[in-house]
Amino acid sequence: MSVAAHEGDRSVGDTTSRAARPTMDAGRGAPGAQRGGFRPRNSPSRTAPPPSTAQAEAVAARAKPGVEIFPVFAPCPQGLEGVLVDELKGLGFADAWAGRAGAHFTADWTEVMRVNLQSRLATRILVQVNYGTVHTEDDLLELARATPWERWFGAEQTLRVDTSAVRSPMKSLQFCNLRAKDGICDRLRDREGERPSIDTVRPDARVHVFLSETTATLYLDTSGESLFKRGWRLDKGEAPLRENLAAGLLALSGWRIDSPLLDPFCGSGTIVIEAALKALNVPPGISRPFAFERLRGHQEWRWRDLKEDARAHILPKLPMQLAGADIDERAIAAARDNANRAGLTEDAVYFEVADARDTCPLDEQVGWIITNPPYGERLDVETDTQLWTEWASTLKREFGGWQMHMITNDLDLPKKLRLNPSRRTPLYNGALECRLFGFELVAGGFRR
Repeated sequence: MSVAAHEGDRSVGDTTSRAARPTMDAGRGAPGAQRGGFRPRNSPSRTAPPPSTAQAEAVAARAKPGVEIFPVFAPCPQGLEGVLVDELKGLGFADAWAGRAGAHFTADWTEVMRVNLQSRLATRILVQVNYGTVHTEDDLLELARATPWERWFGAEQTLRVDTSAVRSPMKSLQFCNLRAKDGICDRLRDREGERPSIDTVRPDARVHVFLSETTATLYLDTSGESLFKRGWRLDKGEAPLRENLAAGLLALSGWRIDSPLLDPFCGSGTIVIEAALKALNVPPGISRPFAFERLRGHQEWRWRDLKEDARAHILPKLPMQLAGADIDERAIAAARDNANRAGLTEDAVYFEVADARDTCPLDEQVGWIITNPPYGERLDVETDTQLWTEWASTLKREFGGWQMHMITNDLDLPKKLRLNPSRRTPLYNGALECRLFGFELVAGGFRR
């Protein structure tokens, strides 16, 4: 497997036990997001930029006696970098700065655990454990061999390695992946007498290798499964948004947690549920496991304290109404089940079977519509024209004074609704290039 360097971003996963196969996981935005294939040239980046002098200086600035500070990269869906930086700064990471499909910051190990627990927008939390100049695959082997992996895992634990690159002259990412893995395993064999077993599905430890033109950065994945997997969504519906992208729509829209919110095309309820959990201050990772819990030296007592402190700040009830509607009865059943698993009652989030073209299920004068309406293969031409004409009439009649934000890959949708967007934010929903359109709805007429 090889590709010319000018073809841009490349990534490959550990394929020891299976054939390489491409995926379209644009939401990961991180090294190793594409297992065994190359990113299409026009799709979003899935790799982290190399560390910079600024980040090294940030680590030095935070240095304290007895406390180790790590450079950290948090990948996210492309288009959410700015709001991810805002979120990280709100969590106390003042040195956070936007990178390519993610954000950089520095953290001690307790803070690494806390950001895994609290981040609604990141896809995973990658701790940088080594960095160096590499020109050949053997240089990569030596860099991996020189890294003290025994601090975090050993031969008794299973391992997965993923490699990705931007403009790297290396001819085969799969061979680079193999050399990095060999360096890790050689190090552990020399020190502990055995090599770890490889597990490509649920490893105890996962390492990400990022290659640039002349450097390699080695990351330890502290999250495990992607952070958008909160643990409550089992029913996904026909065209689901990942949870961190739904949280990103809320952040980009400017929605305030004391404002009523409606999703008239709610599907399995992801946007509404994410809004409710944010308003209640429920940590997104409170009900799921993390990779750092399986690493050596894990301080269970400190992790328990972090979760107990987070639970103490959960609010007892919502200050406003949140509702979702969908014409599909099965979607509403799935939304209610998902809300129940998330610990939300009908008093917190209300879902009903309803056509978006009919009326508003919220008893509010003004509020916010945030939605992922059907588009692409989900609509035929005749349905497409009729739906938007009739929904536009409903918006005119029922929603004057409301804010509306919708994500779509149909760039002509505002024209079909006869609405003039005040904002257009480029985003990716999986492999689809989309826009988040923002509108100020005016009563009694359309804005042209």
